[in-house]
Amino acid sequence: MSWLPEASAHAMRIDILLAGLVIISLAVLGLVFGLMALNVLRFRAGRTSPIARASAEHKGWGFEIAWTSATLVIFFGLFLWATQLYVVGFRPPDDAIQIYVTGKQWMWKIQYPGGQREINALHVPVGRPVRLLLTSEDVIHDFSIPVLRIKHDVLPGRYQSLWFTATRTGSFRLYCTQFCGLGHSRMTGTLTVLNATDYAGWLNSAPASGSLATVGEALFIRSGCSGCHASSRYAPDAGDTSRAPSMVGLYGSRVALADGRAIVADAAFLHDSILDPPRRQGASFATEMPSFRGVLAEEDLAALVAYLQTLSPTLPQEAGN
Repeated sequence: MSWLPEASAHAMRIDILLAGLVIISLAVLGLVFGLMALNVLRFRAGRTSPIARASAEHKGWGFEIAWTSATLVIFFGLFLWATQLYVVGFRPPDDAIQIYVTGKQWMWKIQYPGGQREINALHVPVGRPVRLLLTSEDVIHDFSIPVLRIKHDVLPGRYQSLWFTATRTGSFRLYCTQFCGLGHSRMTGTLTVLNATDYAGWLNSAPASGSLATVGEALFIRSGCSGCHASSRYAPDAGDTSRAPSMVGLYGSRVALADGRAIVADAAFLHDSILDPPRRQGASFATEMPSFRGVLAEEDLAALVAYLQTLSPTLPQEAGN
């Protein structure tokens, strides 16, 4: 049992890792300062005997090598464990509920797949993996829920992703832990973890003007995207795919960029391609897409990304629609 409140599946592992680092650091600190104190007392002026001087001249290195090697191995093991926890923390399960979080001076704006929206409040079901897509509209923020042991910088114009699985119901505090201006101290909110029945009831009772994907589909047409990018929602000849790639099956596939790199078209790729097209220019398309930076708000971008994800035939159904 953790000595701090915890409510996520990986919180205990984080606590054990930190406890291990603290214990090993204190042990090394105690050993080093203990040996220093022992030698100060043993070889202080006026107390050094010829026998002690002789033993110092024939000093053996076995003890030093042994404890230095042992602590190095332990710290390296903790490093590998921390690396594993870090990697797992950014690889959500395929069935994770995807929720969009936008930081703005000085509030957190939350959007759910079903179109529900909140300010400074986040509702999630217990026992279900939840993926957060984080971005900022202005300055650097930092999204933190201490009871879940999650914390991540939120950068303007970029998607950051993390996930968690809540293990107990209740209400918990969330914070911005990066100084972001005069109202930084007010940029807090509440995480509410509900059982499956209560969460379904909350989704049904929360106001929503259509799902995010539905809103994104309307934006896709209204913003002129359908003129170049084909979509399965339209006739087969809709969209000039000689000028731009088809959106059908793009999400989750590998894309060859003009600079020779090949990357996976995840949510961050789709988001960046809309805001900064030259950095995501495809190798086989010479036409340069205009940037929508300053044209579409982050809420609109979230809707567009949600819609483009539905065009992938392998995309798992998102809970909360």
